[in-house]
Amino acid sequence: MTLSETFWMYLISSSVGFCLTMTGIYTAIIYKSKCQEISCCGLKVLRDVKGEEQIDQLEIERHRDTTLQETKSDNNI
Repeated sequence: MTLSETFWMYLISSSVGFCLTMTGIYTAIIYKSKCQEISCCGLKVLRDVKGEEQIDQLEIERHRDTTLQETKSDNNI
């Protein structure tokens, strides 16, 4: 019994799709982490996360202010 070309195309396409998906997931996880130094497979990345921490803090404060304003407007009704 031989396997058809369709099977091999499906297998290769699925494997490539899986690898790309996993790469995207790992990239998102690494980006969201607050690690200053990341090394994987001989690749070493150093990054400054202080700017990201300040942006995150501003977003938290803005979200908190928006929530407080919504709460006040709901109480006034």
